[in-house]
Amino acid sequence: MEYKLTFKDYANALTKGKLIGLKCKDCGNITVPPKMTCQECGGTDLDIVELGKRGKIVTFTVVNVAPEGRQNEVPYIIVLVKLDEGPWIMGNLSDIDPARASMDLIDKEVKLGFRVFPGDKYSPGDQARPVFSFV
Repeated sequence: MEYKLTFKDYANALTKGKLIGLKCKDCGNITVPPKMTCQECGGTDLDIVELGKRGKIVTFTVVNVAPEGRQNEVPYIIVLVKLDEGPWIMGNLSDIDPARASMDLIDKEVKLGFRVFPGDKYSPGDQARPVFSFV
């Protein structure tokens, strides 16, 4: 089985201001970031689709202990956002001091951007990742 959309292509699209995912022809679910199969039904008949860049924060966490290679970036906030089209996607939240993060973040509207994060020994190098800011 071959990837319809590779993570490299997904990350490259982010650097051009586009969020792309996979829409299942069997159940209509949209999977983001890319996977080999639909995350809802396991179907493999998928189309690449461009998504909007807005959604609402579902939950969040403040990271105080960084993974290897990102020790100088703590603390930072990771949010789980439900996009207007339905899928949930994780990314950093850029607009708030992590020390001020509270449950008030839940349901706040955000828009998607990106940032290129440096690679580490577990990745193939620098790559774009989602970063959200308040609308």
